[in-house]
Amino acid sequence: MTDKYTPSLLTSVIPLLLLFALLAYNVYMYGDDSVSGANQTALILSAAFAAIIGLSRGLSWSSIQENVLENIKAATPAILILLMVGALIGSWLVGGIVPSMIYYGLGIFSPTIFVASACVITAIAAIVIGSSWSTSATLGVALMSIGYAMGINPGLVAGAIVSGAYFGDKMSPLSDTTNLASGVAGVDLFTHIRYLSMTAFPSLVISLVLYTILGWYFGGDTSSADNTARYQEVIAQQFNVNPILLLVPAGVIFLIIRKVPALPALFVGAAAGIVCAILLQRDLVVVLGAELGNTYQIMMQALYGDINVVTGDAVLDELLSSGGMFGMLNTIWLILSAMVFGGVMEACGFLGRITTALISRVRSDAGLITATGATCMVTNVSASDQYLSLVVPGRMFSNAYKERGLAPQNLSRTLEDTGTVTSVLIPWNTCGAYHASVLGVATLAYAPWAFFCLISPMMTLFFAWARIGIVRNQDGA
Repeated sequence: MTDKYTPSLLTSVIPLLLLFALLAYNVYMYGDDSVSGANQTALILSAAFAAIIGLSRGLSWSSIQENVLENIKAATPAILILLMVGALIGSWLVGGIVPSMIYYGLGIFSPTIFVASACVITAIAAIVIGSSWSTSATLGVALMSIGYAMGINPGLVAGAIVSGAYFGDKMSPLSDTTNLASGVAGVDLFTHIRYLSMTAFPSLVISLVLYTILGWYFGGDTSSADNTARYQEVIAQQFNVNPILLLVPAGVIFLIIRKVPALPALFVGAAAGIVCAILLQRDLVVVLGAELGNTYQIMMQALYGDINVVTGDAVLDELLSSGGMFGMLNTIWLILSAMVFGGVMEACGFLGRITTALISRVRSDAGLITATGATCMVTNVSASDQYLSLVVPGRMFSNAYKERGLAPQNLSRTLEDTGTVTSVLIPWNTCGAYHASVLGVATLAYAPWAFFCLISPMMTLFFAWARIGIVRNQDGA
């Protein structure tokens, strides 16, 4: 039998249902610890189940394996960036960079406006940098620590960071997903951004209103001022706090603005953290040396393993710790498992069959946009990769938009509003796994607070069904 087997819709959905059932039970049994192995195993078991169905229908193992390997290859840059982020966080801890950012941040931000401010800051940074990942790895880490010290719900803070980062990512001409969406749809980049702003800005405004209200509700603790002063005092006792240290994250951001690839830029940041530790944090190195050995061992430990600065305060002890590259291995394991599942689903034709079923139900322009959005989200869930969630639906629906006389920016905007932003809400998607690991908050813990990412799909559907801003080819697309 050839590899041209076309599965039924029911057969295609069964592996997804099995995955959902296993993941739900894992969360029930293990809670946040489900990412320590249970979810990875669920993905592998679901992939094996899907592969068995495909093999039983005559598909060759070589074709399935080849697709899985291609998926893993596509995830390799994300894995390398994760390892480097782990090294960067560890070196910035012993170098006093993150503690200095926390120290000065506590003095600048008010708890009542902090959540909304975090969203705005990351939005601006991501527009300039062009990357939600780099924004979270630099500013996001510091903002999480500041919010944690203020006693604000970590899930809420992480949700605001993710919202701002993904707004900026979508609106930046430097963003890879923005360029990919416009390229797949066949529309000029800046035409795509202008059209995208029609839904992105209202979504951001609504999100900021909600963050402001929640900030006043959660940030009104009268003891926060006393805690802030105490935390600053303890940090100053443990580290040499110096504004010069802030030049390191500023330098990393500058490199990325100058279009230096993320991996070498993060490497430079990690190396700069080690230099700062040796030159400016000599007292801390002496204290850590009693436990870890000489300076070389301390610096290596910061890059690859656990580093804990003990202050006697439970909150600060949690903040002033890092797992280095080793701390990223669970996330990497999750990404690899997700890529295996996505590769098998695609190789067996299950993903294509599900999206074909969605297309067959299209009866109107709004229905086409809805089907596109649904396909993007299904791809994010099943293929576990945001790039595939743009490329696969973009290619599938391109002709359908042309046949209906719809300008290509209708497609590109829908891809961004439903594909890019929802990837970070899926725990086993590369984006969801990455941000959960970097920000230290489980995906399902920040997802309900990532308002921009939740509102954007609804906003684009509202525009479609209300027939607002629907551009036709004859209108000058």
